[in-house]
Amino acid sequence: MATLHSSFFCNQTLPFPSPTNLSSHCRAVRRRHLIQPIRMSLPDNSSSDPITSLTRLLWGRALPPQPLISAVRSTWSATWLLMMRQLAPSSSSGSYTRPPGLFPTVPSFYYTSPQNPNPTTSLHLYVGLPCPWAHRTLIVRALKNLEAYLPVSVAAPGSDGSWEFHSGPTNGSVLVAGPDRANGKKNLREVYRMRQGGYDGRSTVPMIWDVKRKEVVCNESYGIIEFLNSGFAAGSGPDLCPVELRGEIERWNQIIYPAVNNGVYRCGFAQSQEAYDTAVNELFTTLDKLESHLSTNRYLCGDTLTLSDVCLFTTLIRFDLVYNVLFKCTKRKIIEYPNLYAYTRDIYQMPKVAETCNFEAMMDGYYCTLFPLNPGGIRPIMPLVCHHESLSKPHGREALSLKSKQFQLSTQ
Repeated sequence: MATLHSSFFCNQTLPFPSPTNLSSHCRAVRRRHLIQPIRMSLPDNSSSDPITSLTRLLWGRALPPQPLISAVRSTWSATWLLMMRQLAPSSSSGSYTRPPGLFPTVPSFYYTSPQNPNPTTSLHLYVGLPCPWAHRTLIVRALKNLEAYLPVSVAAPGSDGSWEFHSGPTNGSVLVAGPDRANGKKNLREVYRMRQGGYDGRSTVPMIWDVKRKEVVCNESYGIIEFLNSGFAAGSGPDLCPVELRGEIERWNQIIYPAVNNGVYRCGFAQSQEAYDTAVNELFTTLDKLESHLSTNRYLCGDTLTLSDVCLFTTLIRFDLVYNVLFKCTKRKIIEYPNLYAYTRDIYQMPKVAETCNFEAMMDGYYCTLFPLNPGGIRPIMPLVCHHESLSKPHGREALSLKSKQFQLSTQ
């Protein structure tokens, strides 16, 4: 194991100072600290590294000179800001501003109704596994048992930031990226450009595609999950947006989206300290409120799982895995919120939900793709609390539903 040590470049032996010249000697030593480079020992095989060889040629074994460090810092800061503005559009204050989707809602003629009992069945869903917005659609598709009626193609992040399709090993326990099963394209950009009139906007997931009309139906996640919940005549499963709860669902959406769903991105993509401080304060203030609310309610709207719960879950399941570290959401982890963590496990353990959670793909999609946030591309080890075994432990939240039913009976 290499050790670090420091030495001085001295051509002569320094005499031990006498008490009379101690002060002047100390000043001389301090001057030498300022002007002499600090030597560091390196591993024996470092000479074979071309970068190390170049640095030794330029400044020996010393640390890089201060002017070089300053120049690199300035260059990197400017480059980082340029890349961040391309990756994450921001306001003048440095706050991340999510661009709206160009196809926010599913047109009404796709919905099943008495006037339209047999709408088109040529729809195809495009998703990416790291994306929490796409994850919403996979969960609702699973809960509503729509797998046989809405085929899906799973894309993976490409090296240029686009969504790509490829053939890879299958995994029976979770979804994995694969080929484009509807159009046979190499990437999602090519699919978008197939629509009439072409397309030059952002090629995002999730997206519903009409195979027959060759048209983008919707690429806004909430518009898609509303449609999957109530627009299909086929399928079954629970109603995730009951009429009597729609007002409450909308109220929760207005709380969760800006502060939590988009809030973690506002933290991670902040381009000023002020923007980050504002976002992180709103995020954890809201998580504290959710923790309190879920101490007496099994789900956000009581005993009924709703679309709001699905939207919250896809952020919570990624929080300790990614957002806590990469997006600097470091005040607390979800496991430090007993009710939120149990709530996350409750939803994770619902039938078919775990199959939509590919944690390896989530980590790769963030740590290995968002270069401005992680230039080295090093992916940390997965936290134990995010393993399937941990998430499958009893959550005990059934007791809240039981208490609610007992209360209702006592008031009748």
